[in-house]
Amino acid sequence: MNDVCPWSGAPVDETSLTVYKGHVVGFCNPGCRDKFEAALTHFDAAIGALEEKRDG
Repeated sequence: MNDVCPWSGAPVDETSLTVYKGHVVGFCNPGCRDKFEAALTHFDAAIGALEEKRDG
């Protein structure tokens, strides 16, 4: 697991973890974790739309 938050660079808080592609990713607070998870949702949706367009 990472030692510093990928958004802020602050130390990871053990209560602000998520799993991404089978790996635990730590954040400095729940807000940073939630921002990361929201970004992933948007990226996944955009990629899905591109794949549908390509395959459609």
